[in-house]
Formats: sequence, structure tokens, C-alpha cells
Amino acid sequence: MNWEVVMGVEVHAELSTKSKIFCGCTTSFGGQPNTHVCPVCAGMPGVLPRLNKAVVEYAIKLGLTLDCEITRLCRFDRKNYFYPDLPKAYQVSQLYLPICRNGNIEITVGGEKKKIGIREIHMEEDAGKLTHDPQSGTHMDFNRCGVPLLEIVTEPDFRSGEEVLAYLEQLRETLLYLDICDCKMQEGSLRADVNISVRRPGEELGIRTEMKNLNSFKAIGRAIEYETGRQIKTLENGGHITQETRRWDDEKGESYSMRSKENAQDYRYFPEPDLLPIKIDDRWIEGIRSDLPELAHQKRERYMRDYALSEYETSVLTGHKSISDLFEDLSNQTGEPTESAHLITGVIMQLMNSTATLPEDLNIDSKKLSYLVSLVVAGKINRGAYKDAIEAVFTDDTDPEKYIADNGLMMVSDDRIVSETVDIVLADNADAVSDYHSGKDRAFGFLIGQVMKRMGGSGNPNIAREILRDRLG
Repeated sequence: MNWEVVMGVEVHAELSTKSKIFCGCTTSFGGQPNTHVCPVCAGMPGVLPRLNKAVVEYAIKLGLTLDCEITRLCRFDRKNYFYPDLPKAYQVSQLYLPICRNGNIEITVGGEKKKIGIREIHMEEDAGKLTHDPQSGTHMDFNRCGVPLLEIVTEPDFRSGEEVLAYLEQLRETLLYLDICDCKMQEGSLRADVNISVRRPGEELGIRTEMKNLNSFKAIGRAIEYETGRQIKTLENGGHITQETRRWDDEKGESYSMRSKENAQDYRYFPEPDLLPIKIDDRWIEGIRSDLPELAHQKRERYMRDYALSEYETSVLTGHKSISDLFEDLSNQTGEPTESAHLITGVIMQLMNSTATLPEDLNIDSKKLSYLVSLVVAGKINRGAYKDAIEAVFTDDTDPEKYIADNGLMMVSDDRIVSETVDIVLADNADAVSDYHSGKDRAFGFLIGQVMKRMGGSGNPNIAREILRDRLG
């Protein structure tokens, strides 16, 4: 009899606000340990937190996009637990009245669409970071304490690892286009925990385990496969599943138990006494709604409708906000959306793949690309020179105008010069001329090739063809 896997996902998204959730310390990544810290985020006695309004607005923005109900009167709660990365020995979070509830997000897997329920979205503060060194012991860095988080909690609606990954891709895309999280998993900006249980079809939900330390989509897929197999094997051998938190070791490709899984009552939640409840009215919500940006799926529809781009091209162009922004800038500057799309989905993507450049790390001057697009569309440089110049801009941020001039890549469009070159080629290749007149069309291509070779590739091929046809009668 088959087994059915049932999963829910909890995603922690660090918000891209300039300051922390309850103080004015910077949220910028990096910096020397314990330098982005003040008495508030360090949990010193007697300090009072002050809520960052932008955090509330970012939460509402995501909630509206995911079709959530916005809680008009919400508040913060204290989640009490002791761990070295939490200097206050409690975390300010939301349990009883989270800011967003009862939403959904649509995913597509295997050509079929499915809605995943969003149980809630709540605001909370991040904890610090522990670094374990076998030689010198454990080091604590509190720079991350107080960085604002949104925790997005789904219903247990997933039945496969493919569905989980499709959801995470869709959520990541949404966060990026809303411009509220940079989603850099390697920096901890986006972290996912997966709750996994298995059951026989039709049975009640099984005991779940929570998988942590999932720092890439690849790791998430591997962890789900491993944990599902481990639970099924345990049950089939007559064992029992323990409700626990397990840590994924991506190098070993296996998980191990960290601790028993807590329930809400274990954290002794109570209302945060130092923060007032938040009242959210219709005017505030509608103001945020009116300012929502165009999302990826809306851009895809517009690109196919207005620019007649293929589904593949639109998926590449909207796969990451930085790529879409580059396409928009380039199209607006050149007035050539089709050529701009071909450039990005072709040469730029090839260069990114060959240099292992992530979309979020792409840094290329759209004005320089615009100059090259204008040249190739006007027939002033050939496609080979175009590609070489783009690579120079991508790799070394080269001035394209200087690069074209220094390498003599501008095509010769002077009719007199091209005409003289054609006459020389015809005189030197009498056999090819004879072949052409006897009906061998390949001879024309050979002659054009000789003209372009003699001009060092700088001749305008369209002008050369026109003059050669005229000479050949």
C-alpha cells in the first residue's frame, strides 16, 4: 500500500528595511561582529523598543499580494526561550493576532495549477548568529538581532518535493518583485523549515518532524527525499516517529535529531507589554494596495502581448527582478524590445552562465548596452563585433564606443569602397563568376565571403550583396 507525504512550510524572510524592527541599528549584511548593536537589540535592562513602521507596511504589502485578510488590530507577543543567540531570553513575535491570515498562492507543477493555503504571516525579530569553532569554541555575533522578519506559514497542502520547490520559487519571486527582501539564501535572507509527515491514504495526519538548516533549494529537495524515506522505512519496520526538530547535513546527505519539537505552550507566550497594539485602517491598506508593483506573472503576460515574445523568453526575462529591470531599462532606452530581449536571453545569459554570475549580482550598464543595440540595429556593426563588444562590457565594464573604434569594428558603408572591393574580387575569381552564371547559387555566397574577407569583416554585407548582384547582372 502506498504512502502519502504531507508537508507544510515555514519561511523566514529578512526584510530590506534600512534599520531594525525595534531600533535604529543598520540591517546591512556583514560588518565586524557585534558592531551593529545597541542597548535595545542587545536586550539591556530598562530599554524600550520602538516599532519600525516600514515593517508593518511590508507585511501588509505581502499579505495583499497573497490574498490574505489583514488583521485590523494586531499586536506583538513574547516567545520565551533561552538560547545563547537571544540576549533577551525571549523573542518578540506574533502568536494570537498575526498581521495576515487566510491567504493563498498559486503554483504550477507538471502543467497543473494548485493553490497552497497561507495560514498566517507574522512579524518578528531575528536572533543572533552562533559560529562554532572546534579550536576556540562558540562565538556569538549579535549584529542580526532585531533584524525584521516575516514568517510565512502555509497549511499542510504539499504532497511532493516538487510542489514545495515550486512554492518557494513563486514566493521568492513575489518577495523580489515587491522589493521587500533580497532573498539571498547564502546570506540567510531567506530561510525555510519544512514540516514533514507520512501517512497511508485516507488516514489521519502522521507525526511530523521539522527539518532545519535548509540553505538552498537543492538542499531542500534532498532533505525532503531523505526524511520521507526515513519515516516510511521506520514505520514499515514497526517503529514510531518522534515529533522533533532535525538538522539537515547537506555534505553527508542525511539529517540528525536536534531536540524534541516544542508546542506553543512550551514558549509561554504572553502579550508584549512594551509595545502598543497596531491599528490598521482601510485608508492605510488602500494606500499600500494602490502602490503595489507589477508582478512577474503580470509582466510575462504583457511581454507576450505587447512585444510578441516567446514563452521561453518571457520566463527568462521575468525569472529575477534584476533581469526584468535590465530589460525594461534597455527597451526604454533603445525603443527595441525585441532586440533587447534577444540580447539578454542570448549573449547576456550565456556570459552569466559561463562566469557563474547570479542574477542578483549582475551589474552591467544598460546605457552601454543601449549604444551597442543602436549600432547593430542600424547595421553599423556586424553580429560578431556586437557579441565581442557586449562581452567586453560585461567582463571589464569597457567603454563600447572606444572598444569599437580601437578594434576597427565599425562597418564600412561607403558605396565607393565596397564597389571597388567587389570589382577586385570578381576579377580574381573568374571561375566562381562563371559558376554563378551557369546556375550554381553557392558561388554567390563564396563571392560575398571573399568580399567580406578582403574588407577584414568590416564591410556592410547588405551593401555588398546589392552591389555584387548588380555587377553579376
